[in-house]
Amino acid sequence: MSELKITWTRSCIGRPGNQREIIRSLGLRRLHDTVVHQNSPTIRGMVRKVEHLVQVEEVEN
Repeated sequence: MSELKITWTRSCIGRPGNQREIIRSLGLRRLHDTVVHQNSPTIRGMVRKVEHLVQVEEVEN
């Protein structure tokens, strides 16, 4: 199963609160932080909501 490598690249300053909550729930704590999640519809949906703030790479495992 593939995984998603998610890197937080743009600040949440001035963004709606729900976008900040999604960034936090993805496990991203500070700018340029990177996390790896399983590729699932839930994670894909969260990433789609904040795609302008993060960079996503698919990692084969």
